[in-house]
Amino acid sequence: MKIPNTTRPATALALATMCAVATAQTPAPPQNVLQLSASSTVEVQQDLLSLSLTTTREGNDPNTVQSQLKAALDAALAEARRSAQAGQLDVRTGNFGLYPRHGRDGKLSGWNGTAELVLEGRDFARITQTAGKIQTMTLGRVSFGLSRDQRAKVEGEAQMVAIERFKAKAGELAKGFGFSGYSLREVTVNGSDQNFVPLQRMEMATAKGAPADMAVPVEAGKSTVIITVSGSVQLR
Repeated sequence: MKIPNTTRPATALALATMCAVATAQTPAPPQNVLQLSASSTVEVQQDLLSLSLTTTREGNDPNTVQSQLKAALDAALAEARRSAQAGQLDVRTGNFGLYPRHGRDGKLSGWNGTAELVLEGRDFARITQTAGKIQTMTLGRVSFGLSRDQRAKVEGEAQMVAIERFKAKAGELAKGFGFSGYSLREVTVNGSDQNFVPLQRMEMATAKGAPADMAVPVEAGKSTVIITVSGSVQLR
């Protein structure tokens, strides 16, 4: 539709006004904003031991294999529960499954099954001695880590140091750029840990006929907890 000449100036004025409003509403890019980060690293002795005991069975009848696994696991559970104590030695079951076995011709030739029992806690002696008493399962895996309390304590210490380093770094950079100070714009705190396994650690599987009081020898390593504080500050 053709716009009459009498309306064209008004239309142009309206468009110009809209453009001016849009330009006014566009936020100006931030000025004198500095991005930085600081971190703190704390090395701590691992205080949590996780010890996995496993057993396997095989046979032609899946029900028989399953019954054998259950009997072995029940006996291990009964022994482990005698020494269980919350936080010091916690007992839980792990993987439990049956898997078909096939021959070279692709036909079903039998069944394999596996069961797992996990002993976990802060009392290393209690855990290893209990593992040594279990005669129906063998040692499958040993791992170390940090307990919830230990992790919270170490992360708190590292976080305070990282924050102080962030503040000091921001102040130094502000002065270096000729400003008197700064104010926080946004900040994030991230944490991670690295587990260091000891170079020499003995592992021994329990076996039938072994002494009932034989403990599984283990040696814990250390974890390094890293806290990083990063963000932006407004120089002023």
